[in-house]
Amino acid sequence: MSSKPRIAPVRWRPPPSRPLPPPDPTPALTLVEIPGTAPEDVVVDADGTIWTGVEDGRIIAVGPDGAAPKVVTHTGGRPLGLAFTHDHRLLICDSHRGLLRYDPKTGQLETLVSHVAGRPLMFCSNAVETSDGTIYFTESTDRFRYEHYKASVIEARASGSLLQLTPDGKATVLASGLHFANGVTLTADESAVVFAESTGCRLSKYWLTGPRRGSITALVSELPGHPDNISTGRDGRIWVAMVSDRKALSEWLTPRAPVLRTLMWRLLPYRWLPDPASVVWVIGFDADDGRVLSQFRSTDPGFGLVTGVVEAGDRLWLGRIAGSGLAYFDLRRA
Repeated sequence: MSSKPRIAPVRWRPPPSRPLPPPDPTPALTLVEIPGTAPEDVVVDADGTIWTGVEDGRIIAVGPDGAAPKVVTHTGGRPLGLAFTHDHRLLICDSHRGLLRYDPKTGQLETLVSHVAGRPLMFCSNAVETSDGTIYFTESTDRFRYEHYKASVIEARASGSLLQLTPDGKATVLASGLHFANGVTLTADESAVVFAESTGCRLSKYWLTGPRRGSITALVSELPGHPDNISTGRDGRIWVAMVSDRKALSEWLTPRAPVLRTLMWRLLPYRWLPDPASVVWVIGFDADDGRVLSQFRSTDPGFGLVTGVVEAGDRLWLGRIAGSGLAYFDLRRA
């Protein structure tokens, strides 16, 4: 871990927490070992292969037939959110390198966006492509890299953004002042981009069509935990990886004098700063009204801190931080 950057905390009152319906029975998890740690996101290609990226920069493919995981490429940075384009290339959000694209056919890895508005992308988080080739992606914070994500949480500044990359290569900021912008996906009809704010504990829609085009409306707010990466299921529901419950200490500190958090940041080693509590937690929301359609929550000694989710066939695949391996469970048993 490199030396800690300076922080400038602000007073911020987190949103209230609203309870969710009781969770559904969660089927047993199947763990899948892969080389490397912290496979933060999971996506599926047209052949059913699961793709992920690990902490040391490798991109790994896990075959649907149980074949051994294969290292496909290396970004040279820290890959986070992933998404496949309509022409079967892989979008990679890399905290150090920006928005990348990898072509599995040729092996070419290219940088699409490294800077925006005259500054480097600091924490490119997740991306999705529309049918016309426009890419929407998030930056969790414009102040810190992935290695110091706790700095953004402790600061409590709204320093995240939702961005757009048009097919002609122009990158623009659509919305700023977001509280740790994270997962992003499309509604099934592509009428809106749905994006998550992890510390904001909410999901919102950026409208692409209709009378609300260009505006943002709430889909789900006051969540009792922190949403991370998200994806769209076969029936159009929005799957959300919930990395953890909200922490009482953090929520007590953020409305109070910033000097308390500044001292905590300066005096405590990074590894001693509050970590999220491990849980296996995924929620499926209705894309129109935000109703909970399904919720799976459990604990597992070998898996937790779920940060990625994708529906592939009859399985729901999960990525994670702070540990090794992927996991899935059978939706037919849910």
